[in-house]
Amino acid sequence: MSTETLPSWFWVVYYLLLFITLSFAVFSLIRKRIKGLSIIAVVFAVTVPIISMLSSIGREEGLNELEHLVHQLQDGELWSIYVVIGYLYLLVWWVFILKQNKKINRTSF
Repeated sequence: MSTETLPSWFWVVYYLLLFITLSFAVFSLIRKRIKGLSIIAVVFAVTVPIISMLSSIGREEGLNELEHLVHQLQDGELWSIYVVIGYLYLLVWWVFILKQNKKINRTSF
C-alpha cells in the first residue's frame, strides 16, 4: 500500500520551523520572557507533529497528509481541530515574538 506524501522540501522546511520554534520558546523560558505563552508554544511544538503523524498513518490511499488533515477537519475530528489550533497558535506566537523583538530593537537606540 503506497500512499501519497508531500514533497521532501516541504518536510525539511516544516521540521526546521518546528525546531526553530521549539528553540526560541525554550530560549524565552530560560530568559524568563513571556513564560506562559512560551510554555504553550513548547507544548504545541512537541505535541502537534506527533498527533498529526500518528493520525495520518491510517489515511485513505491517494491522500497526502495535508489533504487528510483538511478532510478530517471537515468531518469534525478532534485531533484535526487540535492540530489546526496548534498551528494557528504557533503562527500567532511568532507574530507576537517578532513584534516584541521589533519593539525592543526600536527602544534600544
